[in-house]
Amino acid sequence: MSRRIIKIKRRCPGERYDISISICKGRQRVHYPKCPICCYRIDSTADSNKIYEEYDTDVTSHMRESNEERNIVQLTANQDPNISAEIFKSYDIRGVYPEEVNEYTSEKIGMAAVQFFKSIKKEIENIVVARDNRLSSSLLSKSLMKGIREAGVNCIDIGGVSTDVTYFTVAHFNYDAGITVTASHNPSEYNGFKICHEKAMPVSLDTGLSKIAEISRQTRLPSSQPPGRIIEKNILGDYKRHVLRFAGRIRPLRIVVDAGNGMAGKMVPLVFEDMPCKIIPLYFNLDGNFPNHEPDPLNRKNLQELQKKVIRTKSHLGVAFDGDADRCVFVDENGQVIGCDLITAVIARELLKKEKGGIIVYDLRSSSVLSEEVKASGGIPHKELFGHSHMMVTMREKNALFGGDLYGRYYFRENYFADSAIISLIVVLNILSDKNVPMSNLIAPLKRYFATGEVNFMVEEKDKKIDEIAEHFKDGKIDYLGGITVEFKDWWFNVRKSDTEPYLRLNLEGKTKEIMEKRQRQIIDLIKEK
Repeated sequence: MSRRIIKIKRRCPGERYDISISICKGRQRVHYPKCPICCYRIDSTADSNKIYEEYDTDVTSHMRESNEERNIVQLTANQDPNISAEIFKSYDIRGVYPEEVNEYTSEKIGMAAVQFFKSIKKEIENIVVARDNRLSSSLLSKSLMKGIREAGVNCIDIGGVSTDVTYFTVAHFNYDAGITVTASHNPSEYNGFKICHEKAMPVSLDTGLSKIAEISRQTRLPSSQPPGRIIEKNILGDYKRHVLRFAGRIRPLRIVVDAGNGMAGKMVPLVFEDMPCKIIPLYFNLDGNFPNHEPDPLNRKNLQELQKKVIRTKSHLGVAFDGDADRCVFVDENGQVIGCDLITAVIARELLKKEKGGIIVYDLRSSSVLSEEVKASGGIPHKELFGHSHMMVTMREKNALFGGDLYGRYYFRENYFADSAIISLIVVLNILSDKNVPMSNLIAPLKRYFATGEVNFMVEEKDKKIDEIAEHFKDGKIDYLGGITVEFKDWWFNVRKSDTEPYLRLNLEGKTKEIMEKRQRQIIDLIKEK
């Protein structure tokens, strides 16, 4: 009987690539954030020796696979098979409706969220609930509130709003937590939940989503008596007054706004109805099918109609929002897309006029221009890992004045350290009105370096490859925040691992196009080298 190597593979919740059993064991030893919600986790009583043999005969390999199946059943015996671990992502909960996210899922997540918040704060009275305009959002919102009420907590129902309104409501009125039913920029068949706790602090996989996942996947969750109530609250007037505090003397500028059939179609008219600007609407009708393009402004193909309309109407500016209107991307009067890091630089310079020494938090992948402009304006640049949970935590810890990331989120201290796309639009309009020059004039001096953009490479042994890159470029200034960043006098690069796919992602910038292209080829060759 021949012997052959058997490689049993596993997959972490929310990730798209397989890992070996040895990597799985290693992750469990160091308490990898996704382990608590994974069906492969090994209880102290489990006999794992049979599972972790790496080779055997054909006959015993079949027995070993059967043992693994039995062990999974044993570990998941008290877990709800109707709640998929795959929907719990790094920063939110998201999946296809109704296969992965549905009314049953939503109700249990509502109950689990309450249990989690009670574990970190004894008294929980009110959770804000909001929703976007996806076709399934109203149904999911109702079932979510049912679960919250069953757990004995009141729901502050603020209806259909942008996600930043949830942050405002939680922070402004000192509510215990907030949940928005949304799948953000994803296609229409998706839906999910963004969760924050008091003071609008986001709940990520590291700070609570893994626990919520673990609780929601229990077969039975306790109900509380008496149940909570649904309290409908119209927050729009308070929200409008809040964001308009950021407005200065804005001139009657023409702005094309692409709402993408998402929540910006409701929020922008509300905020700008009494302002002198002329809003030229694009896809303002709320339609959860998103019939014109996906609600993702970071995808350049979704900006094409906006770019054309800005030029055609001779507008001063164009802006596109995502589905839940918490992110946006700008284009200038020539229809040219403006990098989010450059918008961060423009806003930072303006805010620093009033507060020298203010801290500006920025995405580590941003152009060197950003940190240079912050320093030149008397500010202190602080590099941070991308992702709104990282950014918001750092903003609060540093009492930062402002922050921005490459996903189109802009964070303001005076907005409870949370992000708001509409506030960022207002501030940009302030700047345009004050300077009285075309947007392209403000951006042109910032385009002094050459960047590759994000380039992806399929790599199985990602950690090993990053180690090789670090060794090869050990003469540079190395930083391991968000993968590896290496800086030299006239160029820098960042290589990071994808959380969900077998990819390494490269961002590189050089002082000249020639340097950028040369160094890009060098790193590509190193990544592809076996």
